[in-house]
Amino acid sequence: MTSFPTPLATDSITSGLGWFSDHAEALNAGTTDGDSLVPQLGRQALFRIGVPQALGGAGGTTFDALEAIAAVAERSLTAAFVFWGQRTFIEYLLQSPNAGLRERWLPALLAGEFAGATGLSNAMKFLSGIESIQIAATPHERGWRLNGHLPWVTNLRKAGFVVAAAVAPDNGAAPAVVAFTDRLPGVRRSADLDLVALRASNTAAIAIDAVEIGPEDVIHPDARTFCPHVRPAFLSLQLGMSIGLARAALQTARTLGKGAHDVLLPRAETVANELGSVVGSVREGLATERFRSDPAALFRIRIRLAEIVQVALGLELDATGGRAYLLDHNRDFARRWLEAAFVPVITPSLTQLQGELAKHAGTCAA
Repeated sequence: MTSFPTPLATDSITSGLGWFSDHAEALNAGTTDGDSLVPQLGRQALFRIGVPQALGGAGGTTFDALEAIAAVAERSLTAAFVFWGQRTFIEYLLQSPNAGLRERWLPALLAGEFAGATGLSNAMKFLSGIESIQIAATPHERGWRLNGHLPWVTNLRKAGFVVAAAVAPDNGAAPAVVAFTDRLPGVRRSADLDLVALRASNTAAIAIDAVEIGPEDVIHPDARTFCPHVRPAFLSLQLGMSIGLARAALQTARTLGKGAHDVLLPRAETVANELGSVVGSVREGLATERFRSDPAALFRIRIRLAEIVQVALGLELDATGGRAYLLDHNRDFARRWLEAAFVPVITPSLTQLQGELAKHAGTCAA
């Protein structure tokens, strides 16, 4: 029998999250300042969950961090999206061999004093042969000169950010994973992308023009080694968004389903039980590190969770009835409906994962 670490107390995660519920609509619509999110998450000590105490964290595991993201996602997917981006960048530092880089950035990131963004979606697609690396690196006297762009990155806080990205050296060396900040000459952030929802997530594009970095800015010298190693955390932390959204919809469906709509309750319980089983599989896979050797198992979980989100929201709609179309009655449902549209397309998208599984099946058959 697998022995799991004792999870952090749920109360310690969920206490003090009322701010995210109160501001969920404004964060989704972009009518509040997105720069307030990272400091607010930092004040709740959420970035410290799953980080070793010796490094300034609260201890616990990656699964504890996933559950914290899920708890925030129950209240606001915009906040959870930013939380995921920051916590994933923190994870890169935890798994980097560059201790100096970790010591330089980790304290401010854990405290929510600075924003960390994961630009490694491009690298994850590169590993799967979906696209080429979008930043070229030319050697110069003290490191590399970078040129390229990242078309979609979240948590590019206007007050300042550091972003992780894969770069392709033009001298034939292995692709590397590096970090650079908006303070460097040649880094230009676009205006916020005109998103359908999650509009306060500080999601924008980055242009990189002759940006100079040194060896002190290298997260890992070999992206082909680092990315598969960190991918289980990258994807598992991302699952917290789907889990939290599904939990919120199911809870509402069960609450409103009592009485005239009690025919829905058995269906809601069945979906809730399956959700609990899937979450248990994620916990087991992280604890045993199974997802490193069997990434397809994690891909299948991501796909199934996206389906569960849609079913859960359908049950919430059925339980709410026509009142779901009255904004003054249930704004949370309308917001969640828009939030859920993002779940299938966040990188790696469901289509990309299905393509990976098809290639995996073909390889096994061969």
